[in-house]
Amino acid sequence: MNTKTKVINKLNRFWKLLGPGLITGASDDDPSGIATYSQAGAAYGLSTLWTGLLAFPLMAAIQQMCAKIGLVTSLGLTGALKKNYPRPVLYLMLLFSFPAIVMNIGADIAGMGAVGNLLFPSIDATFFSVFFTVALLVLIIYLPYLKIAATLKYLCVVLLVYLVVPFLYHQDWGLILKNTFVPNLEFNKEFIGILVGILGTTISPYLFFWQATMEVEEMKHKKNHLVVDKKIIHDMRQDVDFGMTFSGLVMYFIILTTGTVLYNGGIYQIDTVEQAAIALRPLAGDLAYLLFAIGIIGTGLLAIPVLSGSLSYIITETFGWEQGLDKKFHEAKAFYAVIAVSLVLGLSLNYVGISPVKALIYTAILYGLTAPVLIAIILHICNNKDVMGQFTNSKRSNVLGFSALILMTAEAVALLYLQFVA
Repeated sequence: MNTKTKVINKLNRFWKLLGPGLITGASDDDPSGIATYSQAGAAYGLSTLWTGLLAFPLMAAIQQMCAKIGLVTSLGLTGALKKNYPRPVLYLMLLFSFPAIVMNIGADIAGMGAVGNLLFPSIDATFFSVFFTVALLVLIIYLPYLKIAATLKYLCVVLLVYLVVPFLYHQDWGLILKNTFVPNLEFNKEFIGILVGILGTTISPYLFFWQATMEVEEMKHKKNHLVVDKKIIHDMRQDVDFGMTFSGLVMYFIILTTGTVLYNGGIYQIDTVEQAAIALRPLAGDLAYLLFAIGIIGTGLLAIPVLSGSLSYIITETFGWEQGLDKKFHEAKAFYAVIAVSLVLGLSLNYVGISPVKALIYTAILYGLTAPVLIAIILHICNNKDVMGQFTNSKRSNVLGFSALILMTAEAVALLYLQFVA
């Protein structure tokens, strides 16, 4: 076997290893997230690049814990909460999660529709929003889990366009490296608000639920029933680490793109993803504009099934209803009904006076309040030997997990202060 064949075989094996971790990481960079990163770059240039290094280990640690809960207990995070905690805790999570996820879906649908209109100006944005909503609903209902997972996995490739865009424009790499490794802080309401938005977007509660549930789904579809061992945990960690690295790189390069092109071009305010795409065109050229716009639609197609799917798993696990993306519609009507309702409600937000920008603010508040509680519960579960057996947290996982808890708690306090006091 020659060297080229060996390399190809290794790459194929690694690609097959990737699954829930990659999809979860990539879906984190949805259109609403892109809007947040674009505003960070436009408003503050390269000053927030260092957040990529801060967020990655925390994201990876929490997602690994969620994945491990799914693998060891064969339950989603909702199922683990239901089994081990008082019902009020579960219902509180549901109360916060439902509106936050629906508003996130609405913001993403609006962003995709607006960008569709940019690419094809003769077609109204409303048509694109409705088209994407209906198309996604049909695909989610009619495609079996393995095809949905494979489709989402290949859609992750779309995000690579954001790693290309900065190289279409002249960059000061010395300045970039400095801002990557040396934190730059401004103690004012606007800058703290941007940091809160970045962290709230990267460490999102709906991803905790999705990660755990998808690990359970993946195990169901293995050819042979597998007993969880160190190798499976190791493979899961590789998948999650790669997914979170990919997510962090995309965030980093979007801030880099807008922090050089828009900020240097005198454009300091970006409220929506289509504004970011439009602003790039005269400053960085048609190719940068086109790639940025295509990436937004691709990320929406990737993220919305994850958002609606995670919400459906949360609700159906809470009430003990039949669930699963591998089931046909007549086998899990409630499961698919929740997905349909979440998509329709998300679409309708664009027509009841709630702007995508307001939806993002409300979503960030709800995520920010929910995340610290969920992280604390995840840490508790992962250190409980009665639940996790030999796979309880290592010291490193606990250090990172408690760091994430402290940071997200501080974020929640800052968020409340910025919204209701300052």
